[in-house]
Amino acid sequence: MIPLCSPKEASLPTALALGSFDGLHAGHIRVIETITHEVSAIPTVVSFWPHPREILFGEARLRLDLPEEKTTLLEPLGVKQLVLIPFDRSLAKLSPEVFVNQILLKTLQAKSISVGANFRFGKNREGDADTLRNLAMQSGAKVSIVPILEDKEGRMSSSRIRSALNKGDLKAAKRLMGRAYTFRGNVVKGKGLGRGIGWPTANLEVDGRKFLPRLGVYAARAWIQGESNPFQAVMNLGPQPTVNPTSPSAVEVHLLDEEIDLRETKLKIEPVVRLRGQQKFPNLEALSEQISQDADSARSILK
Repeated sequence: MIPLCSPKEASLPTALALGSFDGLHAGHIRVIETITHEVSAIPTVVSFWPHPREILFGEARLRLDLPEEKTTLLEPLGVKQLVLIPFDRSLAKLSPEVFVNQILLKTLQAKSISVGANFRFGKNREGDADTLRNLAMQSGAKVSIVPILEDKEGRMSSSRIRSALNKGDLKAAKRLMGRAYTFRGNVVKGKGLGRGIGWPTANLEVDGRKFLPRLGVYAARAWIQGESNPFQAVMNLGPQPTVNPTSPSAVEVHLLDEEIDLRETKLKIEPVVRLRGQQKFPNLEALSEQISQDADSARSILK
């Protein structure tokens, strides 16, 4: 796995692609590919962490790709390191000139820089891609400004991926990202309620910064950490309206036709199709019968 590091820990000099690259879609890949063929500098992706809007406006910004996930996506592209610039209010006050000269050129020793055409930076977002090019060129660094990629529905963007996931449309999200949406979680001890009605589930503890799809019941694939073959599964994402209507949202996964002890393991989950929204049933017997129908639907979809 490529290293995940701070600017002061980075290997130098760098050829860097600068941006959030959340969702890592085809438009992002075009920006990154510009720097991966450099031979005199280390191909590097540079992002801010946390998201600037979290610091400046107190907004929760859930990520399509957490940094650790992103390293596995960047490595096949030829990127050698992922550098996260710690974003705080002091950084937010830097002028575009100081940001470029102190961080990109001095600390990261950038020999070439690639950004999307809509890139903004510096205090009050005063700098744009042309500002970056003019400042970097004064020190001999090359800057590539990559046009925004569009398809028949508009520009490629992380917002479109989030919108698809908010609708539970995994097919659209997969088309936009060029890969399946997945998330990971540690299996933690639950109350055993699923086992009590004949449908034992693994309860997942998912990083709270991860963007999850619309609440509901899904046909899914599940990988146990360290294994390459997936299992067919049914996943419930959300509270438990029949068992405990006041319970918080949770992720519960049942492996179909398997009896595996998943305690103290980690699972990677690919929701494939949203089968239905959550429902409150009159009793546990009715809930068990619906889960049986969900399992049959999932088997048909995943076979």
